[in-house]
Amino acid sequence: MKIRLLLFLCLAACGEQAFSQLDKEAAVHFLQRIVKDRAPAFVIEYIAPSKGKDVFEIESKKNKIILRGNNGTSIASALNYYLRDYCHCLITWDGINMNLPVLLPVVKEKIHKTTPYQYRYYLNYCTFNYSMAWWDWDRWQKEIDWMALNGINTPLALTGEEAIWQQVYRNLGFSDQELDQFFCGPAYFSWFWMGNLDAWGGPLPQHWMDTHKALQQKILAAERSMGMKPVLPAFSGHVPPSFIKKFPSAKVKKTNWGAGFADVYILDPSDPMFESIGKSFMEAQTKAFGTDHLYSADTFNENLPPTDDSTYLSGMSKKVFESMSAADPKAVWLMQGWMFHYNASFWKQTQIQALLNAVPDDHMIILDLYSESHPVWNRTHAYYGKPWIWNMLHNFGGNISLWGRMSQVANDPSAALHDANSGKMAGIGLTPEGIEQNPALYQLMLENVWQDKPVDLAPWLTQYALQRYGSFNADVNEAWKILEKTVYQGGLGEGGPESIIVSRPTTDVWADRVRTKLDYNPKDLLKAWSLFLNAAPELQNSDGFQYDLVDLTRQILANYATPLQQKWVLAYLQHDTVSFSKYSNAFTELMDDMDALLSTRKEFLLGKWIADARRCGEEEQEKDLYERNARDIITLWGDKDSELHEYANRQWAGLIKGFYKPRWQQFFVYLKAKMLNGSRMETTDFETSVKLWEWQWVNSHTEKYLTEPQNNAVETVKKLFDKYNTRMQEE
Repeated sequence: MKIRLLLFLCLAACGEQAFSQLDKEAAVHFLQRIVKDRAPAFVIEYIAPSKGKDVFEIESKKNKIILRGNNGTSIASALNYYLRDYCHCLITWDGINMNLPVLLPVVKEKIHKTTPYQYRYYLNYCTFNYSMAWWDWDRWQKEIDWMALNGINTPLALTGEEAIWQQVYRNLGFSDQELDQFFCGPAYFSWFWMGNLDAWGGPLPQHWMDTHKALQQKILAAERSMGMKPVLPAFSGHVPPSFIKKFPSAKVKKTNWGAGFADVYILDPSDPMFESIGKSFMEAQTKAFGTDHLYSADTFNENLPPTDDSTYLSGMSKKVFESMSAADPKAVWLMQGWMFHYNASFWKQTQIQALLNAVPDDHMIILDLYSESHPVWNRTHAYYGKPWIWNMLHNFGGNISLWGRMSQVANDPSAALHDANSGKMAGIGLTPEGIEQNPALYQLMLENVWQDKPVDLAPWLTQYALQRYGSFNADVNEAWKILEKTVYQGGLGEGGPESIIVSRPTTDVWADRVRTKLDYNPKDLLKAWSLFLNAAPELQNSDGFQYDLVDLTRQILANYATPLQQKWVLAYLQHDTVSFSKYSNAFTELMDDMDALLSTRKEFLLGKWIADARRCGEEEQEKDLYERNARDIITLWGDKDSELHEYANRQWAGLIKGFYKPRWQQFFVYLKAKMLNGSRMETTDFETSVKLWEWQWVNSHTEKYLTEPQNNAVETVKKLFDKYNTRMQEE
């Protein structure tokens, strides 16, 4: 009641007409969710944008904290600034510090911030599966609040789209049986939407389509209520396999993404049906979900066009856009620039220019998807005059390595903004394949939203630790200096280094699909480990500190697996059965210790991932389908012969002890038998048998894994430090 009264008084002062640009109800509810019973201490007011850019202000008046902004996201950003810089509080994916002081600090001089960026983009197609596949509304609400706090205003919004596809193709005469050969399972929508695969992990239950259509409507309403403009998909030509039988005269081409998946069928944009289907799709989507006139479409995601002829590419691009504009004359096409990096040998200057120039400049925005490592804007004349967005991709497959490129993230966005050759740089963004990892790196990237200068990294890290843990600590600040110089000075590889324990068993140090080469000396992390433990007596009650302590320990143990592996490999090669037993046992014991460590935090539980998947189902058969999807995507990815096995690996409690460890134990039994009978190891023999075991695990529903954390994180780390620190120092 008090909040509503304050809001009413503000309306009287500001004018109802101006304030109507804010969703008043959404702003109030947001404030209540974040600061809870302290909400009456804040007053929300409207101010106009600055030259079309979002703006916020903060000041103190009459014992109240005034938060001003031109929309809900600006108001949320003002609150976040106050919480971080004045109250030393911080909300991240992996740790929340909201211990507000009894007396809220006074803002002595008014704070005024204007963002230099029209667009602050968020999400990657892959994020919707590697991280978000099983999210319910409560989890989405938290993410939307996090977006708003961090100034994100252009989120990709793909949830529930399969219901729109179903409606469009049913109207074209396709039966549900035919569409069962089209729709994939819920862990694979990203690659279905991008035209890479059909049907894998299905058939998709109607219950999923209905519930997730409703979920998308709630997501979009919440995002828009905070002033965000969600990006919805447009038609890019993906049609059911039976399309060629139903419409034999249509121009349909087969394409194959590879990785063992069957051909996918793409309707050629030059075919008259392309525009009509695209228009129908957009109309159905707008009726169900509304529109902010921003649309994502990628016709050639990790697939090559049939020709590099510039006339064809230009015509194709023009037709795709016309299918959007036929339904929405205000349509703006957001195109991922990933293909220009991924298939760089095909997409040369002539081909890129032909694709882009076919669309008016004010109706297309390019996402420079991997700017922190492999920018494309600087070799395409800033996309030949198109507006474009600088993005940090960082994560591949949802892997959880401590890793990143902090220096580039702190300096490169502002450097590009002020570069005379950056053309129409219109925004910055986050495009990770998986989230809920490396929170410091993402917080650093978001520091760029409200400033046009580089981030001074050293003081920023000290301030970050204070906000995250709630108090200043010299030991932990020293530890963060070490982390910045080691794990966060990553190279140009696609994602961080992983651990040999997650690979399919091998005697090689370089495993298939698992990157094990470190960009730093692993012993350098031991000092940081010791410093974190020194800080534990003071900071152990901090949620963020506990997460970081566990994550750092996980990384140190994961790194140690490689020298252990090399010891039992050497013993095997020397036919030293005693040493082989000693070091292979130490290797599996390390996995047990990692599993016990990770079971202390909810973020690292396989059981929670599976339970969330099963919760989406209505009947037991549907729950089993979702569990199979959940198990498969993070292990084999596809069938038992999948080329993508381990791509989306996780170091999680339950997965280590229930999947990785038994797999290695089978390998050790195999090797020991070879040592005893003197025969030669044949990798193909072992792989044949282990693939069958892996596939059985993926399809199993009998094992139960922890869904809630157990044991004390700090005490567990102390025991592991005492056990491993000295032996690691001696390696």
